[in-house]
Order: sequence, then C-alpha cells, then structure tokens
Amino acid sequence: MNALAVAPAPLLRPMHEGDLDAVMEVERRAYPFPWTRGIFQDCLRAGYSGRVLELDGCLVGYAMLSIAADEAHVLNVCVDPHRQSHGLGRRLLRELVRLARQRDAVRVFLEVRPSNRPAIALYHSEGFNEIGRRPRYYPAENGREDALVMAMELVDADIATMPPL
Repeated sequence: MNALAVAPAPLLRPMHEGDLDAVMEVERRAYPFPWTRGIFQDCLRAGYSGRVLELDGCLVGYAMLSIAADEAHVLNVCVDPHRQSHGLGRRLLRELVRLARQRDAVRVFLEVRPSNRPAIALYHSEGFNEIGRRPRYYPAENGREDALVMAMELVDADIATMPPL
C-alpha cells in the first residue's frame, strides 16, 4: 500500500515564561538586534497576548500583541529563519488579528523595517496599509533605520473575505 505522508499541523498556543529559552534562540537567529529576554518577560507579566507556534515539538515561531482600549499593536512576529516562507508568519499574524477582534479592538497597528520586504508584502496581503513613518526607529548596522507604520481597520466584513490558510 502506498500512503502519502501528511505533515503534522503546527500547534499554536499561548506563550509562557517557560518558552523563553526557545523563543530567545529563534529571536537571536532571526534578528541582528534581538529583543532581550527581559522584554519578553515584561510583555508576558503585563498581560500582553503572546503566542508560540510549534512544529514536531520544536518552537518555530512566536508573536506578541498588546491591546489598549480599542487599539491593538503587533509588537513582534517572528519565524525561525530555517522555517520561513511556509505560511507560518501568516498564521501567527492572523492569530494576533483574531485576538484583537476577540478583545473588541477596532484597529491594529505595527511597525516594520522598510528593508524587510517579505514582511511588508505579508502585511499588505493581510490588509494592512502604510500610514506613516517613524524616523530612526530601529538600530541598524550603520546607525538607525526608519520604521514604516502600518494599520488595519477591523471591519466585520473583513472576516467573510479572509482567505483560508
């Protein structure tokens, strides 16, 4: 009998402090200027919504969202560089948008480096639009890099038109 191998579905779950060793390993591989462990701890202790994505028992991505009043802010979306380009970042981003809707946010904001073209393309494809720029926001090899500020309005009609993963 010839059986097709079915890839296991990634497990998406809340982030806990016990995940931070694995989160930091991915963070350091993914970014030249990574967040510190303390930043992640502060986010979790403040009650921000953190999510991790596991595949075959290994943490392959994570995301962090803050919500205040009716606005949500995507603080971090990261997929291990060895696992990128397989829809995992999209899955994490959609989870954050779902959480924002669930908590009655009406818009979601994020910042992204102009040099991060794949992330910008993902955000555009998910309905984010560029609304501004923060000069010299990010540390960079030769000084500082601006941030593009993007936002998405959460409209009930968007849910019906969201393509499946």
